[in-house]
Amino acid sequence: MTEQQIKSALEKFESLIREQDVRSDKIKAQGDFLDFAALPKIIIGVCGGDGIGPVITRESARVLSYMLADDVAAGAVEFRDIEGLTIENRVAQNKAIPDDVLKELKSCHVILKGPTTTPQAGDPWPNIESANVAMRKELDLFANMRPVKVPSESIDWTFFRENTEGAYAVGSKGLNVTDDLAVDFVVTTTEGTRRIARLAYDYARRNGKGRVSVVTKANVIKTTDGKFLRLCKEIGAEYPEITTDEWYIDILTAKLIDEKRRKDFRVFVLPNLYGDIITDEAAEFQGGVGTAGSANIGKRYAMFEAIHGSAPRMVKEGRGQYADPCSMLRASVMLLSHIGRQRQADMLERALDICMYEEKKIAITGRDTGCTCAELGDYVMETVTRFGARN
Repeated sequence: MTEQQIKSALEKFESLIREQDVRSDKIKAQGDFLDFAALPKIIIGVCGGDGIGPVITRESARVLSYMLADDVAAGAVEFRDIEGLTIENRVAQNKAIPDDVLKELKSCHVILKGPTTTPQAGDPWPNIESANVAMRKELDLFANMRPVKVPSESIDWTFFRENTEGAYAVGSKGLNVTDDLAVDFVVTTTEGTRRIARLAYDYARRNGKGRVSVVTKANVIKTTDGKFLRLCKEIGAEYPEITTDEWYIDILTAKLIDEKRRKDFRVFVLPNLYGDIITDEAAEFQGGVGTAGSANIGKRYAMFEAIHGSAPRMVKEGRGQYADPCSMLRASVMLLSHIGRQRQADMLERALDICMYEEKKIAITGRDTGCTCAELGDYVMETVTRFGARN
C-alpha cells in the first residue's frame, strides 16, 4: 500500500465523518411528529417501483381507495401517482432517487411504495444506492416497523428496526483502498438510537406489551453495537413496567425457531442490518415475505411497502399479473392506522385474515394455477362489504 493510497482513504473517511456529523445535528433539531388530525387533506403518494411492484402497488391502491372512498369524496384524502422510480430511470439519471421523483415524494404525507431493484455485483446495472435506503435517509424514515402474528402458535412479534444508521448508513460509500483491501463503515449516533428505542418502548407501553428485546452483536462489534445496546437500556429504564432483555443476533435467530422460547418475545429493537435479516426469517412463520408488510416511519413522512423484492423474473416469464399483493395490503393496514383511520385498518386486516386463513375461497400461487392479483383484490373488497366493514 502506498502513502498516496492511505492519504486518499483518509480523505474519504474524513468526508464521511463530516457528512454524518451534519446528519446527527439535523436529528437533534427535529420537532414533533406530524399531526394527521390537523391536516385539511392527507396526500397519499402511490409509487410502483420495479418488476411486480407496479402490479401489487396498483392493486393495493385500489383497495385503499375503496376503504377511503368517503374521505376521497369529501376531499380529505387525495391519491397521487408518482412515476420514475424504475431501475431504468434511476440508472439513466445515475441517482438512487431522481430529483423530480424526490420532489414529488416530498409533496406527499405518506407513500405506498412498491419493491425496487437494487443493483449488486454481477448485475448489468451500475452501483447506485438502494432506492429504499436513499428514501429512508432523504425523508428521515428512521423506524422500520414490521409486525408478525401467528395466533395459533402464540406468536405476536413487532420489530422496530433502526432504518437510517448501522451498516446501511453509508453502504454505497465504502473504500476499495487497494485491490487487496476493501473497507465499509457502520454508523451509530446517540439521537438516532434514542429515538428508535423510545418509539419501540412507547409502542410496547401503549399496546400492553411487557417485554422489549434489544438485539445486537455487542460482544464483538463493541463500539457501535455497544453504544446501541447501552442507550436502549437507558431508555428502557424509563419504562419500569416493561422488562428489557438483551440478545445477540446469532442466538436470537436460533431462539425464534425454538417453540418454547419464541412465545416469550413481544417487541424487538435492533440495528439496521440485523433487522433486515431477522424480519425475513420471522415473516416465514406467517407464510413468507409475500405476506408481510412494512412501515417506515419518520416525524414528517411515512412510507409503507412490502418486505420482499421486485421479482423481475415473474415479469420476464409473463406471470406479473399473478403476483401476490398480500404484503402490500398488510402494509396498507398500517398506512390506514398511521393516518388515523383505525376503523378502516381493523376492517381491512380482518378481511385479509378471512381471505388468507379462514375462507380461502381462492388462492394466489404466482402462476395461472391460482387467481390473479386483481381477483384477490376483488375478493378482499367483497369480504369487506360482506362483513359490513364500510358501515
